[in-house]
Order: sequence, then C-alpha cells, then structure tokens
Amino acid sequence: MTSTPEKFTALIADEADGKVTLEPTTLSAADLPDGEVTIAVEYSGVNYKDALAITPRGGVVRNYPIVPGIDVAGQVVESTSPEFAVGDRVIAHGGPIGTDQHGGYAEYARVPAAHVVALGSLSTRAAAGIGTAGFTAAMSVAALLDHGITPHDGPVVVTGASGGVGAVSVDVLSAAGFSVTASSGKPEVADLLRELGAVEVVGRLVDDETTIRPLGKSRWAGAVDCVGGKTLALLLSTMQHSGAVAASGLTGGVDLPTTVMPFILRGVALLGIDSVQIGSEKRRAIWSRLETDLRPIHLDRIIHEVGLDELPATLESIKAGKLIGRTVVRVQGAPD
Repeated sequence: MTSTPEKFTALIADEADGKVTLEPTTLSAADLPDGEVTIAVEYSGVNYKDALAITPRGGVVRNYPIVPGIDVAGQVVESTSPEFAVGDRVIAHGGPIGTDQHGGYAEYARVPAAHVVALGSLSTRAAAGIGTAGFTAAMSVAALLDHGITPHDGPVVVTGASGGVGAVSVDVLSAAGFSVTASSGKPEVADLLRELGAVEVVGRLVDDETTIRPLGKSRWAGAVDCVGGKTLALLLSTMQHSGAVAASGLTGGVDLPTTVMPFILRGVALLGIDSVQIGSEKRRAIWSRLETDLRPIHLDRIIHEVGLDELPATLESIKAGKLIGRTVVRVQGAPD
C-alpha cells in the first residue's frame, strides 16, 4: 500500500447561479482536509443525504465545492492515529464527512480518526453496503432490544421498508426472531421484503385523509420508523403497552401530530436515532454488533453496485424515491 498520490480522481459538487453540478475532476493530496487517517477509497455508499448534497438549498452542505459521499470504505494509506495502521481495512462515516469536508466519492479521503472503524470479517464492499443507512438500522434495532422488546412481545413494523434503513431493519429484525410487518409505498418490492424475512408486507400506513386518533387499537410491540410525520404519529397511537418506536426518518414531514396519550396511558417510548454525532466508542460498538448479532444475513440481496460514472444518475434516482435497498459506488481497488 503506497501513500497518497499527488493526483487522483474525484467527483466534485459545486454551486453557481442557484444550481449544483457534480463533475469528475482531478485533486491533489494537498486538496484533502485535515484528519488523522487517509484512506484509499474502494467503495462508498449512496444515501439520501448524498443526494441532498447536490440539491440547491439541500441543507446538508455548508460550503462548496465539496466531494460528497458520507460513507468511506477502503484501506488506510497514511495514519497519525495510534488506533489505525497502514493497510487496515476500515469504514468511516458521520461527523463532517461528505457534508463539511470532502467525502467518499474520490479515490482518496482524509478523515478524523474518531469517525473511523476497523473492519473484522466484513469486506469493504459489505461495509459500504451497510453504510450509514445500515448503521442507522442497527442502531434502531439495538435501541428496541435495549428497551426490552423481544420477539415474544408481539409483531414489529418497519416503515419505509424499501429504503436502505428499512430494508436492513427488516433483515436484522427477522434474523433476530421477530415477526416483521414491512410497510412500503412500492408494491414491486413485496417479494424482496418477504425474502428478507417480512411475514407481512403492506402499503403506506397513512395518506392525506388518514385521521390520527390520540389512541388507536394496540397492534405493535415495536417499530422502526424511517418516515416520520403522520406515520410516526400513527405508530405511537397504535403501540402496545410499553412498546417503543425507534425513529430516524423525516421523508413524511417534520411535524408530529400526536398527543401525550400514548406516553402517559400506555408507557410508549419514542427512541430518537442519530447516526451522525454518535460518539466513537458507541459507533464502534454498533459496528462490532453488525459483524455479529446484528449482521444483515441477506446483504447481497439488498446491495446494488454502480461505478463513479453512474453516480450522478443514481443520486437523481434516490431523490426521486426510485432506489431500493442499498447502492454502493465502486471507486477503486480489486474486488473483495
């Protein structure tokens, strides 16, 4: 493994006249930001936040130009951190990566050591395939388990199940023995969700006409919600006593039209999930579980691979809600 070359390929997003472009370019080692660990990027992931990075007023990038890509998986080529050595296979995500500083859509990335995790049995492709979305799913499932939810308590539901967080959540929950209902607005993914272990596949739980009651019929022991808005309100009102909802999404809106009734009459817990600012110790603990008890067992069915040249069109697809599961971007290096 060599040190960072003087010139390498990257995709850079830039803003001008109210538009954001994403174009291939050549960067130098001097263009990389400060950080303790430099990685030869083999794979990155495609996340909704990456699509927002190329969206005017997307709200995730402070200053352009920037190399997007919030997931970075590859091998360490330089390190000033005692935790990582040249040749280590790693995954890095969260914090400033891909939003406040150059990220994974380049052949090389330099990142803070606090956001780097050494890989054990996972390949760099699998790690990027899990990425921020799968990590968020694992955090969500771990939060439900830590709350005390067990398969014996009753069925659980995953909303936005066709997306990265949702699909991995279905996979992990099913492997853990839960009876999983998968909710998705894409009927074409029903067979895939059943392959991942869902015992029931339903459409969206709410629409514009849905009325959310303070308390609805008790149905779920737990939920992983990737949608937010009225969907989250409905889930809270239909939880069983002492149930819990792990919430990480807002595609359904940021408003939460609910009351205190689920919390004070049924003891329902709302568990907020944030994968960006989580501390390094907890980040590494979750990745350790992603290699063991929370490991997705159908990851190959979820992952779709594209090249850097296909990335602009892929990001437009995720903005349009057309991507299913997880998409990884092959940046460089030999196949795992």
